[in-house]
This record gives sequence, structure tokens and C-alpha cells, in this order.
Amino acid sequence: MKILILGGFLGSGKTSVLLQLAHYLVEQSSSDQKTRVAIIENEIGQIGIDDKVLRGNGYEVRDIFSGCVCCSLNSELLSGIREIKNSVDPEWLIIEATGVAFPDKIAESIFTDMGIVSQIVTMVDASRWKRIRIPLENLIEGQLSDANLILINKTDLVNESELVAIENDLRKLNLGAALYRISGIKAIDERLLKVIQNG
Repeated sequence: MKILILGGFLGSGKTSVLLQLAHYLVEQSSSDQKTRVAIIENEIGQIGIDDKVLRGNGYEVRDIFSGCVCCSLNSELLSGIREIKNSVDPEWLIIEATGVAFPDKIAESIFTDMGIVSQIVTMVDASRWKRIRIPLENLIEGQLSDANLILINKTDLVNESELVAIENDLRKLNLGAALYRISGIKAIDERLLKVIQNG
């Protein structure tokens, strides 16, 4: 099972990216498994994906499309991951972290408990970067420091010079991460989805 942790501050566009990625992974899969992608929604508040709810042991399960299930955890994350692995054993598990979580801490816990190395993809809201960068400095830097890939979202809402300044700031925070610009007004390029798939 491959694990991808999708992080980023509240409102950065995680759910939209998550759904596009999940669709892509299901479509690209050569597996005959019924569940090829499992999603854990660990966001504060109600789950943002509408479908039939099946109540289980401490979490809600939704079939969101063929080959993909989504869980909203109400209990400890690691026990939920183990239960998903034991019950459906998906090829991929995508964890949408709460907007105030540190993805590297989640990844560290998973590795310590299960020996699985997680890929961290962190979303950045370009339209709010200047407003939240200093007030939320510790949170922002913590969410970005160990990301493998950083997606700069809402790029249609800022100009080129602002985007370049954001990219320069991000490179200071995480020199090793790949940076990609995306926008909610158009679908994510399949080449980027392939990059995420291949880690």
C-alpha cells in the first residue's frame, strides 16, 4: 500500500486536488482489486464529499466512485489506517490532513508504526500567501518543511511577480521539494498527476 499525505492550510484546495488525483489513480490502475484507492478525510468539520454513508468502527465510509472509498475518521488515525489495510488493502491510501496538521508528524507516526514511507504533497494558497505567511509562520513552515512536492494553487488570482516571490519564499523553506503551479479553474495536467503517482 502506498500512502500519500495531502496537507495545507484550510481553504487551500486540498479536496479538489484529492478527487482529481483519486480519479486518475483508479483509472490508471491495472489491478483487479475492488478498492484501488482509499481516502481518509481528517478535516475538521463535516466531510466535504457527498454520497451514501455507511457507519463503521469509529469512522464513516463513503463509496465516492467505482474503485474508491472515502473515510471520515472519528478515532485514532493509525488504527484507522491499519483497519483499512486489513479490510480492503488498497493500492493507494490518500490522507487529507486537517488544515492545522503537520504532515511530517503524520508521516513519522505511520513509518514508526507500520514501516511505510509516505509521500507528502502540500498545498499553498497563492491568493492568501502574503496575508497568512507571517501570522501563521510556524504552521506554514511546519507544513512545508518536509513536503516532497508543493502545489501552488489559485495561481489565477495573483500576478506573475507575486507567483515568483511565492516560489522564491517556498524554495527558502524547502529546497528539495518540486514546485508546481495549479489553478482551480482548470483540471490538473495529467503529467503532474503522473509525477505525484510516481512519487
